[in-house]
Amino acid sequence: MDIFSISSVHCSHTPTPFSTFNLAGKQHYATTSTPPALVILASNSPQDFGHNPTTNSAALRRPTTHKPLKTSTSHSTQLPENPLKKFINSQNSPPVTSSPSHDTLSNKLWLSSKLTPPPPPPPPPFAPLQGTLQENEIEDEVFENSEENEKEVEFREKGKIFVGNLPLWIKKHEVAEFFRQFGPIKNVILIKGHDDLERNMGFGFVIYSGHTAEKAAMKAVEFDGVEFHGRVLTVKLDNGKRMKGKYAERARWVEGKDGDEGDYRSKWHEEREGSRKEFRKVLESQPENWQAVVRAFDRIKKPSRREFGSMVNYYARRGDMHRARETFEKMRARGIEPTLHVYTNLIHAYAVGRDMEEALSCVRKMRDEGIEMSLVTYSILVGGFAKIGNVQAAELWFKEAKDRLTALNAIIYGNIIYACCQTCNMNRAEELVREMEEAGIDAPIDIYHTMMDGYTMIKNEEKCIMVFDRLKECGFAPSVVTCGCLINLYTKMGKVYKALEVSDMMKSAGIKHNLKTYSMLINGFINLKDWANAFSIFEDVIRDGLKPDVILYNNIVRAFCGMGNVERAIRTVEEMKKERHRPTSRTFMPIIHCFARAGEMRRALDVFDMMRRSGCIPTVHTYNSLILGLVGGSFVYFLMEKAVDILDEMLLAGMSPNEHSYTTIMHGYASLGDTGKAFEYFSKMKNEGLELDVYTYEALLKACCKAGRMQSALAVTKEMKAQNIPRNTFIYNILIDGWARRGDVWEAADLMQQMRQEGVQPDIHTYTSFINACCKAGDMLRAMKTIEEMEALGVKANVKTYTTLIHGWSRASLPEKALKCFEEMKHAGLKPDKAVYHCLMTSLLSRATVTEDYIHTGILSLCEEMVERGLTVDMGTAVHWSKCLHKIERCGGGITEALQKTFPPDWNSHKTTLNAISDVSDREDDDELDENDYNERRFNHSDTDNEDDADFDRRFRF
Repeated sequence: MDIFSISSVHCSHTPTPFSTFNLAGKQHYATTSTPPALVILASNSPQDFGHNPTTNSAALRRPTTHKPLKTSTSHSTQLPENPLKKFINSQNSPPVTSSPSHDTLSNKLWLSSKLTPPPPPPPPPFAPLQGTLQENEIEDEVFENSEENEKEVEFREKGKIFVGNLPLWIKKHEVAEFFRQFGPIKNVILIKGHDDLERNMGFGFVIYSGHTAEKAAMKAVEFDGVEFHGRVLTVKLDNGKRMKGKYAERARWVEGKDGDEGDYRSKWHEEREGSRKEFRKVLESQPENWQAVVRAFDRIKKPSRREFGSMVNYYARRGDMHRARETFEKMRARGIEPTLHVYTNLIHAYAVGRDMEEALSCVRKMRDEGIEMSLVTYSILVGGFAKIGNVQAAELWFKEAKDRLTALNAIIYGNIIYACCQTCNMNRAEELVREMEEAGIDAPIDIYHTMMDGYTMIKNEEKCIMVFDRLKECGFAPSVVTCGCLINLYTKMGKVYKALEVSDMMKSAGIKHNLKTYSMLINGFINLKDWANAFSIFEDVIRDGLKPDVILYNNIVRAFCGMGNVERAIRTVEEMKKERHRPTSRTFMPIIHCFARAGEMRRALDVFDMMRRSGCIPTVHTYNSLILGLVGGSFVYFLMEKAVDILDEMLLAGMSPNEHSYTTIMHGYASLGDTGKAFEYFSKMKNEGLELDVYTYEALLKACCKAGRMQSALAVTKEMKAQNIPRNTFIYNILIDGWARRGDVWEAADLMQQMRQEGVQPDIHTYTSFINACCKAGDMLRAMKTIEEMEALGVKANVKTYTTLIHGWSRASLPEKALKCFEEMKHAGLKPDKAVYHCLMTSLLSRATVTEDYIHTGILSLCEEMVERGLTVDMGTAVHWSKCLHKIERCGGGITEALQKTFPPDWNSHKTTLNAISDVSDREDDDELDENDYNERRFNHSDTDNEDDADFDRRFRF
């Protein structure tokens, strides 16, 4: 179905209720009824207008002869009813017309918009020409007497005195402190120089306040000639010369012409005004060129509060809170006090820079200076806390704005709705939308997008589509942002085919893709590991003439790393640099992680150094990838020291390791069975206040079970219970494997019972570990019952499960059972690995001298399969098998010849060693290597520990 034509219902008189909120079609009210406002106007008579002067505007002149207003039903039928206005006026005046039940506020449409607002009121009737002429005569009379009125103007300000011969270094507070002895001071004005703002011109004014201002000024004049800091002051009453000059200059400005400007404007003022105009021009035309903006601002010789406020606002939009603060302090240093507008711009700078503590300090400073916050200031605070995810603080400031301000707007509602959507609190977001509409505020399209993005986060496809339908029904045209919300929804849900449908519908509607929508599609295919389609979308980007940005390049690098082509990913990084795109830490992260997982730590460290040379600062995730590569390799014993060095390097770089850093180190020591080091880093996590999750305790339990300290493992499980951390399947697998190492089948069986009671589902690793415990205890009957239980629950045995059974039958000296189990494994479609052949061959060789001929047949068959698959054994295994062959065929034979084909190529050079071992075995039968001990050592070398490492690597998240 075409999503751009999903909403087929455009009018409905009976709204359809929904479970959470109403998303029915937009209602159209009856157009035959007259709106209440027009009914009231129509009911008033001309006499009413004459006796009610409050209804007339002060700016309009009414004629002496009133004519009744013409009202007709034709005008009223063109004005739709406003159900909100009807609801508000219903308490004060009775309704004019009866309203149907579906017009009540409770059934008002959600996210509706008044698309057809009532037309403006008719213009007032023109006054007669006679009245206009009469008024012009009055104005002419006023103009004729303007010279006389100018003489009567009192330019001297009462309570103001002139203070001359001041020290050039004196400050305002020092002057105020001296003259405060005569009365309360309103203000002190020191005239500063144009060149050096730190020094004044040596004179200024003191203005007293209160009803005693004139008396205080007269007292201060009596101190004319007093010594003040080594200067003899000149103190006089203000003669009004300065104000009179400004008055005259203003009058000349109004009356002057373009050619007369030079008569009353100095060259300094002209240059200053020109630089101010140039600054405003650059600010409007080149906002992205910050160097040009700064140069234009610096050319202003004496910026005013307006220029300083514009510069603070410019830095605020760029998120440069430090330079915004610097400009703000320069303004205050010049003696210009900040206004609400300037403070709001500075708060905006801190909000964009996500430093809300400094923003709140500015708010406190505002209140200390008696400046009340405006709606814009509250909106910035709510939006700032929304961006950092602090919904509680955003709600507090929103509540304060509702309490202190008479009316709110859609911007502050949009910010608080965005905060709720970012925390997936969609119920609260829906309440705010309804509250906004009840206040008569129309929802802009940005709020629709915010709600769609919120439903995308919780993957609620139904609600997201409903908001999309409502957006179209309210008259908004879907844009690339709207379609991007839908594409993001479907890619996150894994429904990329629906995202492609949205893409096709965008093309049919003439909506062009941008880099963000293309990046979403590529990311969706990458998550599905569909590399071919991901690169196909990238080709569409190039075909549309779009230049890939850093985010798109990062997705392509991730795609190349996912398909294993790391070399191409590195070349893509070089291509980014040629296109003048600066790589980020996210660019190098997949490459480092890919090399680390493959065990190529040298290349991973090389890419790490290349990242630093590119100017990228390593993040915690980058270091974690390196640590994971070192810990998860085969040579963990030798690489743990290097992993700890990387952890120390993080601390030296001023970067605090997170939970994953310590957990990875703990898993490394757990693989070595070093419980002391594992508990050491566990204590560090607790001391640093990091979160202890199930993965942390998993590493600790693994260390205890590896070292055979099962009592410590039980203590760890008790602490998990105290911390309310439930045990999952992996925790039980580690514990069961720990008891299996000791052959304690009873404890393992008890854990299996606890799993069933707690509702934890066992997996193939759980059953394999329990079968291993049964085999080590010699209870093969329970092991076979476990196999049947697995099959009944639909859990299929894997190679490791069959290897465990073969090992158990070998320990029980039943090689025929082991051979049967081997055949069952092949019939199940499983491919035997090297460990299976080693275990089974060792069991058959140990019993070849005392059993039937089928053992010999089995040995020959195994040798043939190993040769076909190209499997060879190591030197230690070859020596052990040679000892067994010496007992079976002392002079050689068919078995010896077949078995030696599986020996390493350099076996012939070790004939002497083999003969020496054979001689020793002939002389001392007691020194013979027990096959059970060997089998156990061989099996333990390939038991579930490696698989646990793989599981940890698979489940480890960044």
